[in-house]
Amino acid sequence: MSPSPRTFDRTHTDDLAAFVQAGPSPYHVVAAVAARLEAAGFRRLAETDAWDDAPGGKYVLRGGAVIAWYVPAGARPETPFRVVGAHTDSPNLRVKPRPDMGTAGWRQVAVEIYGGPLLNSWLDRDLGVAGRLALRDGSTTLVDVHRPLLRVAQLAVHLDRGVNDGLTLDRQRHLQPLWGLGEAHDGDLVGFLAGEAGVDPDDVTGWDLMAHDVQPPAYLGRDGELLASPRLDNLLSVHACTAALIAAAASGDELEAIPVLAAFDHEENGSQSDTGAQGPLLGNVLERSVHSRGGGYEERLRALAGTVCVSSDVGHAVHPNYTEKHDPTHHPRANGGPILKTNVNQRYATDGRGRAVFAAACEAAGVPFQHFVSNNAMPCGTTIGPITSARHGITTVDVGVPILSMHSARELCGADDPGYLASALSAFLTA
Repeated sequence: MSPSPRTFDRTHTDDLAAFVQAGPSPYHVVAAVAARLEAAGFRRLAETDAWDDAPGGKYVLRGGAVIAWYVPAGARPETPFRVVGAHTDSPNLRVKPRPDMGTAGWRQVAVEIYGGPLLNSWLDRDLGVAGRLALRDGSTTLVDVHRPLLRVAQLAVHLDRGVNDGLTLDRQRHLQPLWGLGEAHDGDLVGFLAGEAGVDPDDVTGWDLMAHDVQPPAYLGRDGELLASPRLDNLLSVHACTAALIAAAASGDELEAIPVLAAFDHEENGSQSDTGAQGPLLGNVLERSVHSRGGGYEERLRALAGTVCVSSDVGHAVHPNYTEKHDPTHHPRANGGPILKTNVNQRYATDGRGRAVFAAACEAAGVPFQHFVSNNAMPCGTTIGPITSARHGITTVDVGVPILSMHSARELCGADDPGYLASALSAFLTA
């Protein structure tokens, strides 16, 4: 007789799946975050307006980035912050400025490689297109074709007999998706997308568009203990950080620090932009928050000296087919809880103090946690953690959820781990 199916509380993971579906681009992600913040009583501030010092939840949007924070009543100018950080972008295929192309009777879309995707994972998938259209009046509008529209068709094995001995993809020639038959004409794709967005194609003067897998997230495994989904890197963390901030705000005046959510764009290509972690956005928001409560230079430095940041990004679960690629004494497992990431060369910002802070948060939340370090023979990735720590001079710890198939068009995690992470982050923000 087979064992009974395993049961667990899927509430948080179900909500994560809905969040991923709503976030096919960074611009959709921040819109989804903003909608949740508004429902929780937060209000949007414009960077061009003067800010007040009234208690409550506030947020700022810029492109594909969002900074949100909650000021409890009685907060002083030198009150420290507790920051949870993540990024809104994922590796993918992005539409070029002149997208309409075609060969041999096929209409195609010219794309550029964004970040470091597993290129083969984009082959033979049903892809939609999402992003934003910039209009002649300077405004932008979101667009999402969430149905099969594009496909990067792989060459048949009959025409590449050695493909199973090693697949080589030319980034320029082999990854241009098709989207129909006939002759390509300039303006076809953007005209189509303008119609989908309900705007006049003649009003569209720019765009930031990308392909995405339209297959929805799904539970996987005999007992449904795994979650297969696009963009777990890093919408899993953005979702957990948002849930943690909203939960912290419910504590209101009991908070001893100001909880902050910082979700940046462009982490996958180095964070060097006005909406990336290397940009000024977070620093500007924290400084203006201090000043709006009557503080100056001294109070800002005092606040930052007491500030702690948890940078959350997915990490590597031990792969059963490639265990030799992992450190032999550090094998993070799915549903084993979030991982503390350490690298002595500062590819991760975690040190002993940071480990203690996050361990205390996990203990308070009743959540297990694991340790991750890279195999010494393998290069180590990085996150927004070291950038945030160095740029703002604040104690930072790198954490995340262990996954398989990182940077694939479709990734895999334990179904319990997203909820574990959100609970730990909530405990951290309210400590």
